[in-house]
Amino acid sequence: MKLGLDFYQRPDVLQIARELLGKHLYTNINGVITAGRVVETEAYRHEGDHSLALHLQRKRRQAQGLYQPGGHAYIYTVYDRHALFNLTTHDAAHPDAVLIRAVEPLVGIEEMLRRRGLGAPVRALTAGPGVLSQALGITPALSGTALNGDALWFEDHGEPVADADVLASARVGLAYAGPEAAGLPWRFRVRTSRWTSPAK
Repeated sequence: MKLGLDFYQRPDVLQIARELLGKHLYTNINGVITAGRVVETEAYRHEGDHSLALHLQRKRRQAQGLYQPGGHAYIYTVYDRHALFNLTTHDAAHPDAVLIRAVEPLVGIEEMLRRRGLGAPVRALTAGPGVLSQALGITPALSGTALNGDALWFEDHGEPVADADVLASARVGLAYAGPEAAGLPWRFRVRTSRWTSPAK
């Protein structure tokens, strides 16, 4: 069942990031469908977080994409090559977001391999925010897309992840934001998944 916008428009971004574990992320790019089970997320909240961590710097023209109602794609590039797929939560006045960091590939694996230039479904296929976007065909052109449409969406297949199977830890690459923001345990992983990203 496709998740409705009400799932994303709840006020607690940490709860949403946690509950996205086990959901299935789908893309339909030029009629080619690919999908993977979400196994790693990161939460970014406008309250109690660091503005740098949330990409609210005025220098980032893309940051305006955070100011959308929950349930829209917010995609930006790093190092001029990696597209990172985030989704907005809450409402347009609260720029909260969840970064999808890793998925377990399930549908359209041959197309994912072609996009990634790989010969076999190894961990590097979708274990990391940049590579999963490449595998699923997610580009900045999809930024602003509503997640209840036919291009980019999540489905609930009745596969909840038990609390005992969730590992909460510090987010990746936030040393620049200071120790308080860098140490927040807002990265959520499926403990037993071999598809989570290799970042420490």
